[in-house]
Amino acid sequence: MNRHPVNEGAPSDPDARLLFEMVSIASLTGHERPLAEHLSRAMRERGMDAHIDPAGNAVGIVGSPDEKGRSIDIVLLGHMDTVPGDIPVRIEGDTLHGRGSVDAKGPLATFVCAASRANVPPGVRLIVIGAVEEEAATSRGALQAIKSFTPTACVIGEPSGWDGVTLGYKGRLLVEYEERRASAHAAGPGTSVGDDLCRWWDRVRIRAERERVSERAFERVQATMRRMGTSSDGLYERATALGGFRLPPGVTARRIEVICREEAGEHVRLGFTGAEVAHVCDRNNPVARALTGAIRGEGGTPHPKHKTGTSDMNVVGPVWGCPISAYGPGDSALDHTPEERISLREYARAIRVLTRAIETLAAELTGVEVACAR
Repeated sequence: MNRHPVNEGAPSDPDARLLFEMVSIASLTGHERPLAEHLSRAMRERGMDAHIDPAGNAVGIVGSPDEKGRSIDIVLLGHMDTVPGDIPVRIEGDTLHGRGSVDAKGPLATFVCAASRANVPPGVRLIVIGAVEEEAATSRGALQAIKSFTPTACVIGEPSGWDGVTLGYKGRLLVEYEERRASAHAAGPGTSVGDDLCRWWDRVRIRAERERVSERAFERVQATMRRMGTSSDGLYERATALGGFRLPPGVTARRIEVICREEAGEHVRLGFTGAEVAHVCDRNNPVARALTGAIRGEGGTPHPKHKTGTSDMNVVGPVWGCPISAYGPGDSALDHTPEERISLREYARAIRVLTRAIETLAAELTGVEVACAR
């Protein structure tokens, strides 16, 4: 369901209007279809061949294969879904407020605008994908993209700031904890299931964080308790929890699983989901070079970044094995917060950067230069 009519208060500028409309359409993980339909129409209006794929991704394509049926594919992979939290959609001065404005409808709208205006050689296809379920451990949209395409290069749509290029993301593991045992009097000598849970987590966290000691957050294990609780029916008491780990390069999910199991008691059941390997790309790969050069071309100083979260780069990067980086407008510190908002001037600047970067990248991949669209 839309938060409010998508044309209410929309700006007149077509690029800003597209983003405003996208943010105005609620798209919680698992409920992306209304946005996918709207985005597909918007891509067709901009001259793209658009459809919704079997996973529910909105896919728009510019360009076509050469006379021999071959093409150089540049995939621009963003995501449509957002975390919960209703933020009234509004524009105040230069700023658009709303859930998803930064993470990651701003980057995805940037992809649509840049791909529809970039001038690329014949035989190059620009494939914009608005993926589903990026905010969930399922990564359904990215897994469908892997089945559908084998790109020569890829840009992931995540906020880096208009002058930033993200070169890597940490890995991830989620652990579900459950302990159930017969109730005992609180004044007795034993521990409660809540005591057991807290002590287990303390031991696990200390051991996990010792796996990689570093001053830099990107290079160490980060362990966070996301949810915990206890209950009793008078006969049995139960403790449940969900813990999360952000894993640097060199620390595997399997290693953290071993630690969790070694520290668990006999009544504890553990389940593991969301395992992702950290993915770091070469800062001199063609995608990063094209983005860096385009930022300089727009008068900026490029800032390479490594993020402590995960993205669809973790999913597609190891499989596709192609040059890859992440780019998009917005301050990632505002992701998932009540203050999520984006500067429309920055968004417009990011469109210019990405348009230039696509043209540069296509020229390098084909060896054919064409007049740039400005």
